[in-house]
Amino acid sequence: MGRADGVSDAELDALADDRRSPLFDDRDRAALDYAEAITAAGTVLDELFERVRRHFSEDAIVELTATITFEICAAKFNRALEIEAQGVCRVARS
Repeated sequence: MGRADGVSDAELDALADDRRSPLFDDRDRAALDYAEAITAAGTVLDELFERVRRHFSEDAIVELTATITFEICAAKFNRALEIEAQGVCRVARS
């Protein structure tokens, strides 16, 4: 899906260490941090949400949140069926 939207292989490879990668800008990092917060904690601190708001419209935030939570659902589905992870997520496996 990302490749269809123009995400390069280099960007996919850099996701594991996105904070140090020059391939991601502040907008990208806000979205990645937002996804990580939802995934790891299930909640988003006000400071992070304000960062997200600086980079995304309200409609875009709804779409981003829907995409993130869909992927969480898909990950749980895959785990139940023992489908192997692709290894691009920084969040530690439990």
